[in-house]
Amino acid sequence: MTFLVVLRRSGPEWKAGVPLEQQTGWDGHAAFMDKLVADGIVMLGGPLTNDESRALLVVQGADEAAVRRVLADDPWHESHLVVDSVDAWTIRLDGLGALS
Repeated sequence: MTFLVVLRRSGPEWKAGVPLEQQTGWDGHAAFMDKLVADGIVMLGGPLTNDESRALLVVQGADEAAVRRVLADDPWHESHLVVDSVDAWTIRLDGLGALS
């Protein structure tokens, strides 16, 4: 399994101070992300608590290009969320047993 960490930040249509669920296009984005979870692509994800303008995803994918292609289908891609970085992650500690 190859895990990658994706850091996304708010895009030009993100409205600061407006709750996540009240942003335009929320339903489409939520359905897209739920499908990525169901398909086993997204393992963990969510906004960073101290900074509503950034979100982190832990995903399974072949490489950075493959992950970027998948995320390009998100209805919020480039409007509400912009990919800042995609980095391969070497997991050395697994207290949850996810790699067992």
